[in-house]
Amino acid sequence: MAKTHKKLSSLEIFKRFIFITIGSVLMGVALELFLVPNSVIDGGIAGVSIMLAHLTPLPLGLYLFIVNVPFLILGYKQIGKTFAISTLYGIIVMSVTTSLLHHVHAFTDEKLLAVLFGGLILGAGVGLAIRFGGSLDGVEIVSILISKKFRMPVGQIIMIFNIVIFIIAGFVFEWDSAMYSMFTYYIAIKVIDIVVEGLDESKSVTIISSEYEEISEAIIDRLGRTTTLMQARGGYSKEETQVIYCVVSRLELAKLKSIVQSIDEKAFIAIEHVSDVMGGGFSKGSIH
Repeated sequence: MAKTHKKLSSLEIFKRFIFITIGSVLMGVALELFLVPNSVIDGGIAGVSIMLAHLTPLPLGLYLFIVNVPFLILGYKQIGKTFAISTLYGIIVMSVTTSLLHHVHAFTDEKLLAVLFGGLILGAGVGLAIRFGGSLDGVEIVSILISKKFRMPVGQIIMIFNIVIFIIAGFVFEWDSAMYSMFTYYIAIKVIDIVVEGLDESKSVTIISSEYEEISEAIIDRLGRTTTLMQARGGYSKEETQVIYCVVSRLELAKLKSIVQSIDEKAFIAIEHVSDVMGGGFSKGSIH
C-alpha cells in the first residue's frame, strides 16, 4: 500500500504564509531601497532582472515575475506542488513590493552602507522564505534541473551562473558596482545560512575509544545528551569495538572534548557540522 503524505495543518500553512510574506517584503525592500538605487545587484534571477530593468523602461517588479515564473513552471515536477505554490506566492509578493517602492527614495546614497545593509536585509528575506518552504529565485530550480542532467553539484552551477551575471554587470553598470555586488551576495549568503540553520549550530561527534561505555555514560550524565553505540571493527587491529555517536550544540563541544579526554587521552574524536537537527529526543538535561 502506498504511503499517504501528511498534510500541513492550518496553523502550519498560516505560519508559512506569514513568514514567506515577511521574507518577500524584506527582499523587495533590500532591492528597491538599498541596492538598485546604488547600482548594486544581487545574484541569480534578481540580478538578471535588475540589469533588464536598467536597460529598458519596464519596472523591476515586472521582470522579477516574468523571468522567474517560466523556470518555476519548468521545474514544477521536480520541486513539488507545495514548494512551487510557496515560491510562486513569494515571487508575487516580492514583485509587488518592489513595484510599490519603486519611486521611494533610497535609505542611503552611500554605496558601502547600501552593500552592508542591503546584503543583511536581502539575506534575511531569502533565508526566511527558504526556512519556511519556499524560494525567491528561479536560479535554484534551474540549477537542480541542470544538475540532474549533467551530474554537476547544484552549488557549483549556482556559482558559475552568478559569476557570469556579475561579469555582465560590470559592462552594464561599472566594474566597481560589479565588485560591490559580489560583496553583497557574499553577505546575503552568510545571513541566509544563519537564518536557515540558526545561530546555535549543531555538531555531530564520532568517538572511538576502548573506554566507550564509561565515555558514553559520562556524556549522558554530565552533558545531558543521549548517545548511540555502533558496532565496529578496527581496520588494522581487527578488534571488535563500539563507536560512540552523538550530536551536541557548538557551545557544548568544548565540554564534550574535556569529558572524553579526561577518561581516555588517546580517544579518537571526529567532529562534523550538522545543518539541522529534528526529532530523536534532541532535548537535553542540565550540564554539570
